[in-house]
Amino acid sequence: MAKPFVEWTEGLSVGIQEIDEQHKVLINLINRLFDETIINQAAIGVTEEILDELIQYTIVHFAVEESLFRIFDYPAIDTHMGHHADLKAQVLELQKKIKQGLAVNSELLLFLKKWLTNHILQEDKQYAPFLIKQGVKSSWGKKSWLGKIWG
Repeated sequence: MAKPFVEWTEGLSVGIQEIDEQHKVLINLINRLFDETIINQAAIGVTEEILDELIQYTIVHFAVEESLFRIFDYPAIDTHMGHHADLKAQVLELQKKIKQGLAVNSELLLFLKKWLTNHILQEDKQYAPFLIKQGVKSSWGKKSWLGKIWG
């Protein structure tokens, strides 16, 4: 089996299971985009569908992080939300260009890979210790969906 385009490693873990699981979904979406585009040379419709899913999930993920920032009064909320806004704008611009005919290629995929891993390593790792100190659970503890929310 071939090595994935973006590989999850413990080095990418922020130490909060819910956030890590969401990051894994983002990684899987980028890997699917790579596989369909580069390996399978899928039709543009397939590529656009995966990219749309990646963008929508990214927006949801950012909303989760930002809600935690507001709930726990994260001191660097404005800076981090600014990074989110910039990243959303970049990805939405890419989506627009693809809909206008720009091909998804290895350069675009490398951008997405760097974008995600750099964001996790440089920005997300900064907030995790603060949130854990404020009482955010590092792991779900209980197996039910209710336990995931209410611990």
